[in-house]
Amino acid sequence: MISNSQKKRILIGGGAGYIGSALVPALLENGYSADVIDLLWFGNHLPNGVKVIQKDLIKCTIEDFEGYDQFIFLAGLSNDPMAEYNPVANFIYNGALPSFLAFEAKRAGVKRFIYASSCSVYGYTVDKLYDENSPTTCAYPYGISKLQGERGVFQLQDENFSVIALRQGTVSGFSPRMRMDLVVNSMFKSAMTEGKIKINNPTIWRPILGIGDAVNMYLRAVQADRAINGVFNVMSDNYTVGQLGDLVKLEVENLTGKKIGLEVNNIQDYRNYKVSTDKAKTHLGFQSQYLAKDIVTDLYEHKDQFGNYEKDEYFNIKIFKKIEMERVHLSFL
Repeated sequence: MISNSQKKRILIGGGAGYIGSALVPALLENGYSADVIDLLWFGNHLPNGVKVIQKDLIKCTIEDFEGYDQFIFLAGLSNDPMAEYNPVANFIYNGALPSFLAFEAKRAGVKRFIYASSCSVYGYTVDKLYDENSPTTCAYPYGISKLQGERGVFQLQDENFSVIALRQGTVSGFSPRMRMDLVVNSMFKSAMTEGKIKINNPTIWRPILGIGDAVNMYLRAVQADRAINGVFNVMSDNYTVGQLGDLVKLEVENLTGKKIGLEVNNIQDYRNYKVSTDKAKTHLGFQSQYLAKDIVTDLYEHKDQFGNYEKDEYFNIKIFKKIEMERVHLSFL
């Protein structure tokens, strides 16, 4: 028998990262107890009093999960540059690690596992709006590993262990643990620091997820009836990269009163997808609230907190490379 207090206890792997630093305060505001396991590669920007265990998730045991009702997996390598820099780590931490954690969590009596997946699993689509039953054809390490992570966790789903995988669009917006390597955030950075926005390929499609919508989606997943399982696309809206550039340009000009230029290239990109969120609306009650304009306004309202826009900790790949080089150095000592 699980007590009412235990039903409010949530453990978040990777919870000190970009999404977790915005999600944890929201969970606390909604009456949940949220504890975090994280290596703290990017520091700790969580509210005071949040229990944080600094630990590699691959070293977790059944004891780490005891007493929790739900586990949210926000860890792993978070984008294509990290996955391509170290494909081995990518497949371990995005593909194998979620299965291991789900296995241990289930043995400990955890009742729901929420997995942060990615719309990148769809790969390249042409003029089609993809739902959760559409082909997953990504040929890149990151998208492949996220799909493997999904499938491994779902192997453990049963009537006593609910699994929800959220295929997220590219998350953007302000978080206490800030990132500048996400498409809208990157465009905003360039507009503010260089007075222009660089667009590598204006025709490719991307589903964009405002971080406020991401937080709301995780709350809907946490609150969902235990009988609800499955994969759910999550995004605020679909845009071409060219549309995003135009929207960010216009909003920054409106907010600053300065003219912003556009530098448009035509660099080939084999990642092109747009998705439907009808399933999330129907089964989880998700409704997007944040469009590209709102994301830019959110970033602008927090601009005084950024300091140097080029800080290494704002770019996941920069910190990851430093950590990898330190590991290589130590191995030769």
